[in-house]
Amino acid sequence: MYAGVREGLLALRERGLRLACLTNKPTAFARPLLQAKGLDGYFSEVFGGDAFDRKKPDPLPLLKTCEALGSEPARTLMIGDSSNDAQAARAAGCPVVLVTYGYNHGEPVRSVDADGYLDSLDELAALLARRN
Repeated sequence: MYAGVREGLLALRERGLRLACLTNKPTAFARPLLQAKGLDGYFSEVFGGDAFDRKKPDPLPLLKTCEALGSEPARTLMIGDSSNDAQAARAAGCPVVLVTYGYNHGEPVRSVDADGYLDSLDELAALLARRN
């Protein structure tokens, strides 16, 4: 697990934010992986790539995730690590920040159109705290 992930998720949860995990990995793989890493308790929803008719970068999975969270897309922040995540967010009308690690088809994440970039997920919690 990357440094700052658990701390970032904890800080977001402590702010009362509902979190969802949306991945293109199959749900049967995603849920056990989150459990094995001790991260499953942070997410109220988990959707794999097989949960909807289409996968990211199509906006459908993100729109359905917003619906499940009871959140308007414009008020739902997509945190991703790839161009697929950013494209889905843009098409769905969600703001998007990307972590600079992870999988992006071998391309630098900072070359992807996003609203911001994070080297560690715990940076996001600090940014949100400064906004209040």
